[in-house]
Amino acid sequence: MGRRTRTYCLVMVLAGWGLSCRTAEPTVPDQEKAWLAKGYRYDENGWIFLHIEGGPFERGFQRGYLTAGEIDEFLRTLAHVTEFQTSYNLDFFVRASSRLFQKNVPAEYVAEMRGIVAGMQHAGKEATYEQVLFMNGFIDVLWYWWPQERKRQIADHPGCSAFIATGDATADGKIVMAHNSWVGYALGKSANLIVEIVPAQGHRILMQSWGPCLYSATDFFLTGAGLVGTETTIGGFEHFDRRGTPVFVRARQAMQYANSIDEWAETMIRQNSGAYANSWLLGDIRTGEIACLDLGLKHHSLEKKTHGYFTGSNVTRNVQILRRETDARWDDVRDSCVARRVRWEKLMKEHHGRIDISRAQRMLADHYDVYLQKEQPGRRTICGHGELDDGQVPGSGPAYRPAGAFDAKVVDAQMAKNWKLWAKWGGSCDLGFDAAQFLEKHGQYDWMKGHLPDFPARPWTIFPRERQ
Repeated sequence: MGRRTRTYCLVMVLAGWGLSCRTAEPTVPDQEKAWLAKGYRYDENGWIFLHIEGGPFERGFQRGYLTAGEIDEFLRTLAHVTEFQTSYNLDFFVRASSRLFQKNVPAEYVAEMRGIVAGMQHAGKEATYEQVLFMNGFIDVLWYWWPQERKRQIADHPGCSAFIATGDATADGKIVMAHNSWVGYALGKSANLIVEIVPAQGHRILMQSWGPCLYSATDFFLTGAGLVGTETTIGGFEHFDRRGTPVFVRARQAMQYANSIDEWAETMIRQNSGAYANSWLLGDIRTGEIACLDLGLKHHSLEKKTHGYFTGSNVTRNVQILRRETDARWDDVRDSCVARRVRWEKLMKEHHGRIDISRAQRMLADHYDVYLQKEQPGRRTICGHGELDDGQVPGSGPAYRPAGAFDAKVVDAQMAKNWKLWAKWGGSCDLGFDAAQFLEKHGQYDWMKGHLPDFPARPWTIFPRERQ
């Protein structure tokens, strides 16, 4: 399994003692101690596993307290990257998010975010409620509101590769789901959380998450209702309705309260803002049914099946969304989204009837470039490596941009039933990324110095593991 780092951050305050990742812990009042006794964290193979539970404020307090340093780092990097790419500082976007979201966030999630702020303060870190609100809605603001407002796109737009399969496509006839997340490595470094939420109301949730986000943001999750889900962003999409409900609210509500695929989709469609337009890949482990919800702003479709698969590569199959709401390509394999769409079809047919956890893990690490027709990791491969792409092929993006697949996650129906998932941090493959060596070679990205992380090769790990 490789080297493991196992650091427990349990707060055993009811027993009268504490163990934490931090030294010089501040004094915590009795009520907060009772809340923290329900939450814990441990670190393993680059991931942070975080368990929080209870009412909105108390579970937020647990999260803020146990990941205060990581939230602070995410805010620092988000501020730096955003200002460099737009020339506008953090306060500008915090004020914008407050205007956009102040009437569209339910009281439950307001309380959870205020709990995060209070927990951070007790851990010795400062953040305002408005800043936490922006961090939750940064995708809405930066990648949807900003392009509409200023007619200008931000370079760190996300991407990902994913599939969900079932029935005759898989080895046991049951669901298998896989996903890797793409974004600039500086921001992506803060998406290393596996969060287990046991809310006082609604279904429990096991998800990958980002900074202090109440939803997944990278979108890989299991729910207590027997639902599993992931997505890939719809590329070339810039539409946004500021009157709509932010995606972090809709996605969290869908995970926490939906009892079926149809209810999940209805929650996402209702008061849709267009932000984070996605091809959502969903499954119900109780029935073996899978679905693809292609969700634009004005157009959407929900397709379901009990045999076969759906794949995602940041290009929608919904023709109305594709032609009316995006400027995306469909058949130019020089384009990353198209090349990966074609490669997924090849892999799914090649492994049809045999897809399982191990094959899913290998497929996520695939480095075959269908345009070059050879193994060469870059922006057109399912395991994306912008830092290795010279940008000479039209449509491949800026040369050597440090962005791509920085993780991988896989789950099947049996694992989901047992409330487990596989996760790999630092990349879907084992190539790794050394920030200092990269910056020495590619000085054009020196503005990222101090924010660009190392991604050493790490092993696949099961989360959560049994408490000791």
